[in-house]
Amino acid sequence: MKALSSIYSLVAVGLWTAIPPTNAQVNVTQFHNHDSRDGLYIDSAFTLSAAANLTRDLNFDGTIVGNVFAQPLYIEAGPSGPMIIVATTSNNVYALDALDGGIIWERNVGPPVSANDLVCTKFDPMGIIGTPIVDLASRALFLATMTTSDGGITKQHHILSLNVDTGVINPGWPVDVEATVNYNGLTFTAEFQQQRPALGIVGNILYVGYGSMRDCSLYRGWLVGVPIDNPADVTAWAAGNAVADRGGIWAVGGVASDGANPFVTTGNTANTGGSWSGGEAVIRFQPGPIFSGNSSDYWAPMNWQELDDFDLELGSSGPLLVDVPGATPSSLVVALGKDGNAYLLNRSNLGGITDPVASLHVTDQAIYQAAATYRTNLGTYVSCRASQYELSTFGITATNPPTIVRRWSVNRTSVGCGSPFVTSTDGTNNTIVWTIGTEERQNQGDQRLHGYDGDTGNVVYDGGGANELMAGTHSYSTTGIAARGRIYVAGDNKVYAFAVPGGTPTPTPTATATPAVTPTPTPAVTPTATPTATATPAATATPTITPSVTPTPTVTPTATSSPTTSPSPSVTPTPTPRVTPRSRPTPTAVL
Repeated sequence: MKALSSIYSLVAVGLWTAIPPTNAQVNVTQFHNHDSRDGLYIDSAFTLSAAANLTRDLNFDGTIVGNVFAQPLYIEAGPSGPMIIVATTSNNVYALDALDGGIIWERNVGPPVSANDLVCTKFDPMGIIGTPIVDLASRALFLATMTTSDGGITKQHHILSLNVDTGVINPGWPVDVEATVNYNGLTFTAEFQQQRPALGIVGNILYVGYGSMRDCSLYRGWLVGVPIDNPADVTAWAAGNAVADRGGIWAVGGVASDGANPFVTTGNTANTGGSWSGGEAVIRFQPGPIFSGNSSDYWAPMNWQELDDFDLELGSSGPLLVDVPGATPSSLVVALGKDGNAYLLNRSNLGGITDPVASLHVTDQAIYQAAATYRTNLGTYVSCRASQYELSTFGITATNPPTIVRRWSVNRTSVGCGSPFVTSTDGTNNTIVWTIGTEERQNQGDQRLHGYDGDTGNVVYDGGGANELMAGTHSYSTTGIAARGRIYVAGDNKVYAFAVPGGTPTPTPTATATPAVTPTPTPAVTPTATPTATATPAATATPTITPSVTPTPTVTPTATSSPTTSPSPSVTPTPTPRVTPRSRPTPTAVL
């Protein structure tokens, strides 16, 4: 392990000089880089030609202990230089040297809970699942964990704050969620709740969402708010009531924000008696969190009861906040769900239980993921993991009202598809949509990084060679980050670093990607366990992706990935405000 006060070796300095210093700091402090959850990384090194020759840095160590479902973070301006922060299900937290992957500091934040001690769970052990977040002003790293102090008999959910530069736990933390949280007579039961969503900070309040462990036991959706300067003052909201339950907050993207208010999506509810109880919805909270109950502060589709009944919930994807210049309304929220639909909402007035501004049936598969959004000279795009079989990209028109139109898609059958992220040299040009060939149930994926032209879907980077093979990436949870001419991906027991040739990025200072704050009515206030080693999957063949134009948007499983594009980016607006339910295969259990 490196001493915190150590100076880079001459070798490290020589390598880092390939990345010129700049006055502008580069930090990836949260999931998908910005409060809006746009997944956009602006880095002038990532031209299309440079990205085509991306290679894995074999001198980057990146060795850690534990399985990883959280996105890594990138933090500069510390005493030990640029760091990669990564957390594991074994409750191990690491700060790695961003250049060579050596350990700067590591800390175990408590024994994780074994799957044998839980009613049901996908994760073994159960420790840190959701992506942490860093507050740069206080140099504090915030994370949420499940832990046990007595070998699994007692389960606790803790919210912690660490000094991001040293790993030392900050005074006043952790917060024991079950011991401090209640809402309208509802209590939090730690052994039934799972913390998977990415954490968010709005103002000085940390927000942490909770959902279920594979729909087992009596769970409900919880949003917990903890002031970062006063962790003893905890506020919470819960879905349901004394009878209705569920409504989990579990999407990997977690809590989004417009800079003033947190937004979440909730999943299917039960025992509602036909009365909406906080599920199947996009909800905007006032600081706290406090839910006003006003129709302007939530949206649920007209067929929310049907979504409940058939487990076709909205909660599988977090809210994506998008601004579309020239559109009316221009401040929008994109929601996607297990019903295969994309919904466009007016962020200024979500509308309650009503039709969306627009909708599009994206796929007949269930959508579990975190989408990304970006803008080019041709318009505004949203790219989503339409399923493990397809990366799908649609546009939002700058019209009154805006509509959703298909742009391009890539068949990812047999090679896997993680949640996308996007690079651009300046926020408009050289846009590349990246995804990872992740595992999904019995399909191991190709465990490689893939990049596609943001306008056309044409292949930019097709996975590389033998050295670019990764291992231990997971379904829709795994996504990458970009910083200083590099892409970082965290898999089980290892973080991988990829670099463009020459490594000469100069970050372009841009305005923050946080969407404009939308006005909302003022509401009335209502009262160190050692992990099991993960086997390294064998390399699979890199798919050959042949661009072709086809008018058929539906994915047909084949062994070859092929992007399909719409004939033109110019579209005649055709709003589709009402979704007609379609028959679908019996949905699989929530993972």
